[in-house]
Amino acid sequence: MNLSEIRTEYKQKSLEKNAVDANPINQLELWLNEAKEANCPEYTAMTVATSNENGQPSIRIVLLKYVKDDALYFFTNYRSRKGKDLAINNKIAAHFFWPELERQVKIEGLVHKAAPEISDFYFNSRPHESQISAVISNQSAEVADRRTLENLWEKEAKKWEGVEIERPDYWGGYQIKPTRIEFWQGRPFRLHDRLAYQKSIDGWRIKRLAP
Repeated sequence: MNLSEIRTEYKQKSLEKNAVDANPINQLELWLNEAKEANCPEYTAMTVATSNENGQPSIRIVLLKYVKDDALYFFTNYRSRKGKDLAINNKIAAHFFWPELERQVKIEGLVHKAAPEISDFYFNSRPHESQISAVISNQSAEVADRRTLENLWEKEAKKWEGVEIERPDYWGGYQIKPTRIEFWQGRPFRLHDRLAYQKSIDGWRIKRLAP
């Protein structure tokens, strides 16, 4: 398997400063809509990176659920590894990749827990079965085997049969407030287009980066 011989030439589109929105959140929503229209699979899938008290980074994929008030929202267990990391260091990095459009978006920012009413609203919109999984899962903790999880789920399902499930306080949303967003568009000969938005007290500054 010779990975070094893999080549893909990017030639679909270009990215110019005079053609993008002055607000990177609006530009991100535009690209999300274009990814949806292009039928990119799991186009809301967002890789997020956190780090612990020793500076050890870890990454995982979560699903972007809301873009509102200049923030990006995802939901998870606050006791998970990422939740513990964010309780120590609320700096985060996030990444979207849509290979069908030859595009990437890189995001850096600060994270805060979402308002309880936002977490409640999203939790109540989830399928009943997914709510049960959120209740019983001690996310990121070691479990003896698969059957242990299934037994817990079945026991909890009987408890909530025909009853509305209340969101547990250890599960909810995070909002990412971006301080830097970079848009990457693949171009021929590896001369890719990269536009970076940097947040300042005066708003957003856009600069072109070398590929």
